[in-house]
Amino acid sequence: MNMQRISEVVLLVAGFALGLCACHTVKVNKHKPWIETSYHGVITENMDIVQLDPPLVALDKDAPVPYAGEICAFKIHGLEAPFEAVVLNGTSGEGQLRAKGLVDCELQKEYTFIIQAHDCGAGPGGTGGKKSHKAVVHIQVNDVNEFSPVFREAQYHTAVTEGKIYDSILQVEATDQDCSPQYSQICNYQITTTNTPFAIDRNGNIRNTEKLSFEKQQQYEVLVTAFDCGQKRSTESVAVHIDVKPVCKPGWQGWDKRVDYEPGTGSKQLFPKMNLETCGGLLSSVRTTVELQTSHIGKGCDRETYSEKSLQKLCGASSGSTDLLPAPSASTNWTASLVTDSERDSDLIFRFDGRQAAKIPDQVVPQNLTDQFTVATWMKHGPNPGLRAEKETLLCNSDKTEMNRHHYSLYVHNCRLVFLLRRDFIQVDTFRPAEFHWKLDQICDKEWHYYVINVEFPVVTLFVDGVTYDPYLVTDDWPIHPSQIDVQLTVGACWQGGEVTKPRFTQYFRGSLSGLTIRPGKIESQKVISCLQACKEGLDINSLESLGKGIKFHFNPAQSILVMEGEDLENMNAALRKVSYINSRQFPTPGIRHLHISTSVQCFGEDTCIFIPDIDAVVMVLQPSEPRITIAGVDRLTRPAADLRGPAGLTLFQDLHIISTVTKGDTASHHTAGRPGVQEEIIHNLDYCDILVLGEELRPEQESLQLQRSTLLGKHLDATNSTSGMSIYGVDSMSNYEQVIRQVYYHNWHPVQTPDRKFRLTCSELNGRYTSNEFTLEISVLHKSEAGEHVNHMVAPSQYMQVVPHLAMVHSLYPTHGPGAPSAATVVIVICIAALVVVVVLGIYRIHLTHQQEGRNSDTTKERELDWDDSALNITVNPMESFQEPQGAEEEASEEDEEDDDEEEDDDITSAESNDSEEEEEVPGALSVKQGSKRGQLDWDNSTLTY
Repeated sequence: MNMQRISEVVLLVAGFALGLCACHTVKVNKHKPWIETSYHGVITENMDIVQLDPPLVALDKDAPVPYAGEICAFKIHGLEAPFEAVVLNGTSGEGQLRAKGLVDCELQKEYTFIIQAHDCGAGPGGTGGKKSHKAVVHIQVNDVNEFSPVFREAQYHTAVTEGKIYDSILQVEATDQDCSPQYSQICNYQITTTNTPFAIDRNGNIRNTEKLSFEKQQQYEVLVTAFDCGQKRSTESVAVHIDVKPVCKPGWQGWDKRVDYEPGTGSKQLFPKMNLETCGGLLSSVRTTVELQTSHIGKGCDRETYSEKSLQKLCGASSGSTDLLPAPSASTNWTASLVTDSERDSDLIFRFDGRQAAKIPDQVVPQNLTDQFTVATWMKHGPNPGLRAEKETLLCNSDKTEMNRHHYSLYVHNCRLVFLLRRDFIQVDTFRPAEFHWKLDQICDKEWHYYVINVEFPVVTLFVDGVTYDPYLVTDDWPIHPSQIDVQLTVGACWQGGEVTKPRFTQYFRGSLSGLTIRPGKIESQKVISCLQACKEGLDINSLESLGKGIKFHFNPAQSILVMEGEDLENMNAALRKVSYINSRQFPTPGIRHLHISTSVQCFGEDTCIFIPDIDAVVMVLQPSEPRITIAGVDRLTRPAADLRGPAGLTLFQDLHIISTVTKGDTASHHTAGRPGVQEEIIHNLDYCDILVLGEELRPEQESLQLQRSTLLGKHLDATNSTSGMSIYGVDSMSNYEQVIRQVYYHNWHPVQTPDRKFRLTCSELNGRYTSNEFTLEISVLHKSEAGEHVNHMVAPSQYMQVVPHLAMVHSLYPTHGPGAPSAATVVIVICIAALVVVVVLGIYRIHLTHQQEGRNSDTTKERELDWDDSALNITVNPMESFQEPQGAEEEASEEDEEDDDEEEDDDITSAESNDSEEEEEVPGALSVKQGSKRGQLDWDNSTLTY
């Protein structure tokens, strides 16, 4: 029992102990862990440790009971949070918050999540563990300055007006991808370009530090860089382009100061992009004047520079005018002493400085001035210095001796043009109109003008540049009583032959004259006057139909001034763009032509309106391709005297050819020095061709140059003839000149008494501006002695006769005249030899015909036997050939036979056959020796043989 009781006691104690133990185990983990209710953490991007405030620490009141008082974990609620919490010390409850990966501030700057602390429970298994309350954790991600500033634009562009100071021209802006204000904000901008008149502030506003000038510099480029607040600099600077615009000034824009004009291209626009800038001003009307200034070109503009006679014929003027100021030549030598203005391009201009004058020869002066005649001239004249200016005489017809009466004259006095006409006494001795006065600005404006005075007595009319002017004053005078005193016509001054001890010139002219003519018996029509003074260059308008209806325009007669007016500005701009320059000359005068444009405007309802400044430009007429006129043909003719004595005479230039070529380079080599161009034949007109006799002048009693008047019909050509040659003039084509010159023939009634003749032919275009080569033609006359010698040249073939060795033969067409005449015996011997040769030649010719008939059906080998074989032919020159046969009775007796033979000679002698004086002519009835053959043999020539 004791043992049982002991066992029961033991069991009871054990049970109690177990009960106590069980009771104690249940009550061990009585408290929850404790943490702060909120945490604030900071983590730097690209780092993993979060700095929490306060630190992460969990407390448990069960401590120091193992497990129950220990912290085993911190748990984060929210799977999106890239953080984890770790327990550093479970006993003390210290923990740490870490990033699971790299944290990027630029992706997310802040995080908020829930965290709880867990104790270790009642035992090692962690059973019965308790959780703390939920605490809020706020984490801020700290930024790192990893990005540089970047400008929003790749480049900036703006424009400013010159002469102003701007507070801000433009603003540049840069950005930074960093997340924090410190690193993402731009704290400073800087201009890196040195020496520029610009500055920039912290906000990126660029301003100019000084006034800009368009003339100094039209555009600036500055480089700008940016800094963030962390002083990180932008990787690349940005370029800022600033254009400087001129201050808006009303005026024409879009025009070129120089316009190049290529000859032969027709009309060319002068201002294709022109427009009027009004700076916002509203205009009610615009009036513009375009002036082409060509006073420095020739006689006031680019006119045709043909000779005066050619121009008159070209314009349809009546014939019979007398040119008192022609080009100096052998037949017009009275102008040789005058001063010509050589600077003018081919215009024949005479300049008078108060010391030159010319007397017109009596044979040139028109003697039949009637009640109708015309005086015309080009004149350029300026005012004379001094209050009492003297008379300046252009043209004067006065007494040559004894007296000093002025029959008619044209002079300038105090910028007045006066024409004096004193009529001869006829029946009634009464006052008649004698002096006609005109007062015009053109007389003293130092510009070229064309003056024409039409006299229909008693009415006198003046034309200036085609415009009619009546005299403002007409004074009467007595008629001149008849006398036997000769008169003198002068140009540039007046001849004072009487009332002075020594005759002299007086009343000298100071100015320039050209084309001074008198046409008696008929007045000039206004149509012809307009043609004679017409300009070949001027202003033009392309497509008149395209001009707006509101545009009014007006040209002056010379088309050198154009006035346009309109109300709509755009229409005026379009109209000015159509203004062109045109020059219709084939070879215009190169050089500049000045353009002057003036504009006036009216504004709406304003007393003062904007001012449009005038503009000046130039048209540069480029150098035309100069033609090269070439005359070619037979330059030597040898003819028997009978051809010159015949009724038809000798045609001189039967094979004449006139061509004209220019040298033009290709597109690549044009205007390139040293490169040869391409020769191109061109067609243009000539204005005269002169045939000049070289050496002694023609003897009118025995020789002359002649041309049938019918040859000139239908052509714009005329001809003059004298003992020094012939001149064919008029503006016409080269082909017409060829046809006429080919019909010029030379006639000589006594060729025996005349030496060989030489003629020189030259042609001209534009009154000598372009001249041809000097083509010389030589005429040789065959006389009787030479005809006999010519027969002796014929030698028979060696296969039909044997030539006597040392047979003397005449070998020259032009024998040299020795100092003495040969004897009669010598003449007889020569004649006998000639007769013998003729007989032998006739015999050989008969043999030749026989062989021809027999061998007509033979083969080609036998036909070749008819040719000459000169391999063994020896020709001995007669030493007597240098003597000339006497022109005695034998010559007179055989003159008729000689003429008959000469007329049968072949006239077709080429220049190659006539160049050598020792070459031989073909003689009828004889054998012809043809030298220079390719076969090197002598052939028969029976084309002119007769029985």
